[in-house]
Amino acid sequence: MGKISKDMGIMDIVTQYPETLEVFGEFGMGCIGCAAAHFENLEAGAKVHGIDIDAMVDAMNEVIEKNSGQ
Repeated sequence: MGKISKDMGIMDIVTQYPETLEVFGEFGMGCIGCAAAHFENLEAGAKVHGIDIDAMVDAMNEVIEKNSGQ
């Protein structure tokens, strides 16, 4: 099972897994610095931007696994 889930807070993800920043950018979610990122979970943020949350979570977990050498 992956480390990232759609109910996690955006800033919690970025803080714990900074390598996910590239995935946020790839999916067009470049508003990490906005106020909403401090209280929204990943699913809510993705929904606002019309992003496929399952694809985004999968991509984030792939990046984390790759960077951890697994």
